[in-house]
Amino acid sequence: MENLPVNYHQTLLLLKERIKLAQYKSLSLVNTELILMYLDLGRVLSEKLKSGWGESIVDSLSKDLQAEYLGVQGFSSRNLRRMKLIFEEVKDNSNWTQAVSKIPWGHTNVIFSKLKDSEKRTFYLQKCQERGWSRAILEEEIKFDSFTKTNEFQNNFSNTITENKLIEYRLEFKDEYNLSFLNLEDVHSERELENAIVSNITKTLGQFGNDFAFMGRQFRLELDEKEYFVDILFYHRKLKSMIAIELKTSEFKPEHSQQLSWYLQLLDKTIKYPEDNQSIGILLCKTKSKLTVEYALEMANKPIGVATYSYRQLPEDIAKYLPTEQEFEKILQYFNTDNK
Repeated sequence: MENLPVNYHQTLLLLKERIKLAQYKSLSLVNTELILMYLDLGRVLSEKLKSGWGESIVDSLSKDLQAEYLGVQGFSSRNLRRMKLIFEEVKDNSNWTQAVSKIPWGHTNVIFSKLKDSEKRTFYLQKCQERGWSRAILEEEIKFDSFTKTNEFQNNFSNTITENKLIEYRLEFKDEYNLSFLNLEDVHSERELENAIVSNITKTLGQFGNDFAFMGRQFRLELDEKEYFVDILFYHRKLKSMIAIELKTSEFKPEHSQQLSWYLQLLDKTIKYPEDNQSIGILLCKTKSKLTVEYALEMANKPIGVATYSYRQLPEDIAKYLPTEQEFEKILQYFNTDNK
C-alpha cells in the first residue's frame, strides 16, 4: 500500500462518523441530510487536497469507504471527486447551497457537470425545486435549452407591467414550448392542437408550470349580445392573473395580437375579480418573425407575449417521466401545504 499522510486514518475515521450521523438522520430527512453529507465530504476532500494530499488519496478513501459500507452507492472515486467539485462551486453561493439541499443529488450532478454558466445553473436548480422535475426531464430541459427559451421570450411586459414585477412575470413563460407529448402530426389544425392540449392537460400543465390552473377551453365572453371565445384559459396562482392562450398553427400575424388584446379587455372588465391582477395573453404560434412580433407588440396596450411550440417526438424514456394526473395532483398538494 502506498505511503499515506500522517493524519489519513484520523480523517477516514471522521468521514465514517459523519456518514453514520447522516444515516441516522436520514430516517427522517432522507434527501437533505444525505446531500449535506455529500457537501461535507466534498469540503473535507477540498481542504485536504489543498493542504498537500495527493490526488490519488481520493482513490484510497473511496476503496476504504466502500469496504466499510458494503452495498452503499455513492462512494466511488468519481463521485467523491464530484462532491469536492460541487462543494467548491457552491460554498460561496448561499442560494446554490440551499437549492442543492432540496433536490436529488443526481440532479445536481447533471446541472454542474453539463453547465458552467452561473445563471443557467441557478435557473435549473430553481426549476428543479419548483417543478419537481425528474432527472430525465431535467436533461431534456437542458437539451431543449429552456434557459435561453425563457430569456428570449418576446413580450411587451416592460410597457404594461410595473417594473418591480417584471422579472417575476418573465420567468413564468418561455419563447418556445415543447409539446412533443401531444403526438401531433406535422400538419394539424388549431382545433386538433386544442383537443390534444386539453386531452393531455395534466402533461400540458407540467410543461407550463405548477402554478398554472386550467379554467377551461373555448372560454365564453359576451358583450353587447355578441360572443367571443378564448381558446384556453388558465389562472396563475402565483401571479394572481388569468392567462389567455390563443393557438395559431400558422405564422404570427399582427392582427393576432389585436384580437388577443380585445379578449384581455373583456376578461378584465367582465370576469376578473377586484383582487386579481390584470390578465395576460400568450399567443402560441407555429412560427414567428421576431421583428414582426416586436413591432406588433409595441402597438398593444395589454400584457401579451408571443411564443412558438415544437412537437418533435419525445423518446419513450423521457415521455414516461412526464407526470400523470395523480402525480400532478400530489405536486399541487405539496406546494399548497408548503405555502401555508
